[in-house]
Amino acid sequence: MGVVNATPDSFSDGGRFPDPTHAVEAALRMIAEGAEIVDIGGESTRPGATEVDEPTEIARVVPVIAALRPRTRAAISVDTRKPGVARAALAAGADILNDVGAANADPAMWELLRDTGAGYVCMHMQGTPATMQAAPRYDDVVAEVDAFFAERLSALVAAGVQPEQVSLDPGIGFGKTPDQNIALLRGLGLFARHGRPLAIGVSRKGFLGKFTGGDTHERLPAALACALFAVRHAVRLVRTHDVLATVQALRMQSLLEGPTP
Repeated sequence: MGVVNATPDSFSDGGRFPDPTHAVEAALRMIAEGAEIVDIGGESTRPGATEVDEPTEIARVVPVIAALRPRTRAAISVDTRKPGVARAALAAGADILNDVGAANADPAMWELLRDTGAGYVCMHMQGTPATMQAAPRYDDVVAEVDAFFAERLSALVAAGVQPEQVSLDPGIGFGKTPDQNIALLRGLGLFARHGRPLAIGVSRKGFLGKFTGGDTHERLPAALACALFAVRHAVRLVRTHDVLATVQALRMQSLLEGPTP
């Protein structure tokens, strides 16, 4: 899943795609590099980010999705917490809702999923982007995220959403300390018990710098190490800003671990 943020303030690529044309070209480049999904975002969810209003978010993502849809058969995801934005994005041609706010029960989002059959990435986050890194607290982060997945899957099915629509994302960096992120990565295998594909997003995140010392654009080797580890522990969807490097690393891992040529 390649990341295209049509925002002025995202932590890594904010402001890089100032109009829909730039964002569409970036998405097509990622698809050419091997992305099977492109994730279009119109609201930064970096730590400390403030929420944007729904019309602003729609104005950022819908023109990109509408222009991209006729030019690719790759899946298009919209990164949003808002049902209104999700509805507009699906109408423009998106296939998947990537919901960092899945911890907040919103019947409108679930009704939209039920009625459209769209894919859904259900992500765990403690707090909101504005508050999530203030003081994350868990007794056992792996057990609590696991319990969240169980509860959310049950609630989604009760709302009429099919399990096959749902992928699960533990939300690395979303309301977790660096050590808690490492614990979640080490505990990924547990989440496979829910029978749904696992998604992971570690690309360029701050916790990598805590352990390696690299700034935002010097964290690719650490992110690749996490992606390779995650795929060996049941993850099937890797969200990244660096598609080409990630695809090459994963293909080589698959070759090395597969049957002898």
